[in-house]
Parts: sequence; structure tokens; C-alpha cells
Amino acid sequence: MERTLVENKKLEKKLNIASILISAVVLLLVVLMRRVKIDVGVDFSFLPPLHAILNSAAAIALILALSAIKKKNAALHQRYIYWAIGFSVVFLLSYVLYHFTTPETLYCKEGSIRYVYFFLLITHVVLAAFILPFILLTFTRAYTEQFERHKKMARWVFPLWLYVAITGPVVYLMLAPCY
Repeated sequence: MERTLVENKKLEKKLNIASILISAVVLLLVVLMRRVKIDVGVDFSFLPPLHAILNSAAAIALILALSAIKKKNAALHQRYIYWAIGFSVVFLLSYVLYHFTTPETLYCKEGSIRYVYFFLLITHVVLAAFILPFILLTFTRAYTEQFERHKKMARWVFPLWLYVAITGPVVYLMLAPCY
């Protein structure tokens, strides 16, 4: 069932509000998880490799989505974007769970590699916080069939999301010897 232009506009307003609320809640959780630790009696130390796998899967799905849309296959593009969002949601839930229940791991290497690590970590964290609402808003544009607006946003949102999805596993691999 196709929606009318008026229905799409109403839906867009609701989804925009939801996008902002979700982004605010996620940002609040990320701030809190650094300060609040909850003992649930379960060791979640197995999660960081899963986080890297989920981010890698999201990056692959994003690259496949880009390839599909360049070949004018919108249905396949949509499917890959749903996969990328799904991997990212599972990652985010797992990441928040891990950081609420597990002490922070400090980077243990010395020398100039520390500068590389902290550059990647800081840019990854800042862009991850910044890009989430824009990922959701870009998705909303496509979902409400505003493809030109979607395309304009996706041109700059996509590379930032891909950067975050790629640097996540890189940061994990650099931190892995320190666990």
C-alpha cells in the first residue's frame, strides 16, 4: 500500500521526533555508562570481539548498499541498509550492556602508536555520537519516499557512517592486547 504525500509528511514528522529522541537516549546512555557500573553477576568480557564483528558486518552491508544503488537496484540497496541498521542496533545494545557491566580497558601500548590509537578512538567516538541522528534522518527520508532529500543527506552521512563502522574494529584490534 502506497502512502500519499500528506501521509508521508505526517509520518516524516513522527519519525524525525523519534530519531531525535532515540539519539538523545543513546547519547545519555553512553555518557552514563562511563560513570555507572552495574554488577549483574555475568562476565561480558566476550563481547568486544562481537562488537568488532557487528561493526565489520555493518561496514560490509554499507558498501554492498552503495554498490547496489550505483547499479540502480533500489530494492537490494534497501535490503542492505536494513542489514546495516540491524547490525548497528545489535552492536549498540551489546556495547551499552558491556560498558554498564564491565570496567573500562585502558590502552596499554607505548610510543607513537598511542597517538594513532587515540586519534582513531576520538574521531570514532565523536563521529559515532554525531552521526546517529543523521543516519536515522537519512533513513526517514527514504522511508517516506523523499528520495532526492535522502540522496542529498546520504552523500555526506554515508562516508561518516562507514568511517565509524570501519574504525570500530580497528580500534578493537589495537586495544585487544590490553584486555
